[in-house]
Amino acid sequence: MQEVLAMERATENSGLHWLALTLTPGLGPTRSRKLAEHFGGIQQVFEATLTELEASGIPVVSAQALANGKSMELAQQEMVRAASAGVSCLCLEDAFYPARLKQIYDPPIIIYVRGNVEAVAQPGVAVVGTRHPTPYGIGMAERLACDLAARGLTIISGLARGVDAAAHRGAVNAKRRTVAVFGTGVDVVYPKEHNRLTEQILTLGGALISEFSLGTFAAPQNFPIRNRIISGMSLGVLVVEAAEYSGTRITARCALEQNRDVYAVPGNVTNKNSWGPNTLIKQGAKLIATWEDVWEELPADVRLALQPQGGAESADLQNASLFPESELGPHEKKIIVTLKADEATHIDEIVERLGPEISSSEIFAALFELELSGKIKQLPGKNFVKSF
Repeated sequence: MQEVLAMERATENSGLHWLALTLTPGLGPTRSRKLAEHFGGIQQVFEATLTELEASGIPVVSAQALANGKSMELAQQEMVRAASAGVSCLCLEDAFYPARLKQIYDPPIIIYVRGNVEAVAQPGVAVVGTRHPTPYGIGMAERLACDLAARGLTIISGLARGVDAAAHRGAVNAKRRTVAVFGTGVDVVYPKEHNRLTEQILTLGGALISEFSLGTFAAPQNFPIRNRIISGMSLGVLVVEAAEYSGTRITARCALEQNRDVYAVPGNVTNKNSWGPNTLIKQGAKLIATWEDVWEELPADVRLALQPQGGAESADLQNASLFPESELGPHEKKIIVTLKADEATHIDEIVERLGPEISSSEIFAALFELELSGKIKQLPGKNFVKSF
């Protein structure tokens, strides 16, 4: 028992030292690791003199912050803030630090975790895409994320508007865990309208993670940096709609550099959002239409470990609707037939098509019931789509 406690204290102490390095000006993850290697260990860095630190080749400002104790002081203050916010700080040596993330070229030496720390170590698939998806893109992201989460895979994404948020919602709909990788501090939800979504993620045993210190605001340069974490944690990256100059390309490129699988959902060739996934497919990415297409690409040991969960959950999902198909009224059934899943239909068009058979008030009531049951979704501008 004493040996276990000693190991825990050593890891905690090591974590504080690594945190101090991340808060040292002029040091990034790669330079910090090389510094620890140069001195033969993380603790030896903080035992070195100013002369020794300067001789190691790091910037003068970095050497001074380490030698005069400023870096350690900042780390202790950060630890207090993290503890009061219910945030864990995982260093590379921590047992819960994602094993796959350690394998990439430049893993963050500290990740902040808000929520279930065990969730970040579970096998997962990243689902990413444009911030301006079509109804088809939103539907596919939600559907695939829901199906994969239901079979035990953690869904990893960046909480951005559009495809990212749809992926997280899909996992939430399956009542399973999902991990959101922030480009801000984990205590700064961005965009703000996703506050409720983050609460659902945490309630279902998921996690919010970031390599940026608490209170870090939404600086544009942070989001491309965090993309390597999204891909690095994942078994593979699934791209759902991305324009030619989309940030999703960065995540896909990171995945390829990290030797991760890349999957893509094909799209309409006349839509600019289809450029990313269609190009990836041309370059050799796996074409994805259903969850089975992803599943068959997973390592055999992962499939075997997750298989027991899948079957029962799949059966539950088939009956997850509040109102079974047989209970739909005649008006609801006619509207369902009129709507499409991959193309929005304006309410005026619905009224025009069904006007001879159903009054406008009956159409409005039926739309409301269908939206409550989750069978359709209302998009901005009184447009409606059928849910997948």
